[in-house]
Amino acid sequence: MTEPTQPYGTPDQPRLAVRGEARLEVDPEIARLSITVTARGKDRRAALEDLTRRNNTVLELARAYGDAIEKLETGALSIHPELVHRGRDEKIRAYHGRVHITAALNDFTALGEFVTRVGDLDMTHVNGPWWALRPTSPAHGEARRQAVREAVQRAREYAGALGADLAALVELADIGAENTAPVAYARTGGYGGAMPAPAGGGAPPPPVDLEPQRQTVYAQVNARFTMTPPKL
Repeated sequence: MTEPTQPYGTPDQPRLAVRGEARLEVDPEIARLSITVTARGKDRRAALEDLTRRNNTVLELARAYGDAIEKLETGALSIHPELVHRGRDEKIRAYHGRVHITAALNDFTALGEFVTRVGDLDMTHVNGPWWALRPTSPAHGEARRQAVREAVQRAREYAGALGADLAALVELADIGAENTAPVAYARTGGYGGAMPAPAGGGAPPPPVDLEPQRQTVYAQVNARFTMTPPKL
């Protein structure tokens, strides 16, 4: 018959529980931009045509940067009337259109150029950048390894203070797995593609200088060990 497990250890085989933590600061890997294209027209067709033209201009400009733009996605599109009250009546003054575009760039030299070029377009708003790491960034694995090493080292120090040694690992638990820390980014080289032609035909605006924001990656583990009898 199997003996029941002793959750708190025994005098001959005490248990030791520790937490290991790691915090890394790393360069970002990607930068995300939110681009909003708007249009206004006296009728629905005119507003929609202007919105389509401006949206295509942004997309063509983005695609001209090639692999520097890692992801380009179109979000919600809306066309709605602007009403004006005249006495008891409501009349449509104009139609407003809006479309949202999200761009993720992995080349931060191209990022400065792209931001200024998009920001120079009519009826176009740019928000960002938001710096981030990819979910597959090696920074996450390195933080986890450091957290485990710290847990083992901490356990050894506790055991050593009692004149004992670690005997075996009983449990290793990843805490906060549902709250993944921001991903880190790595600086990339300069933009090597051809410079897109200015939308208005004139000289392109000077690129804005954007300093990548370093990302913090956390890892925490709970570890439980058994150790040899302490020398009290």
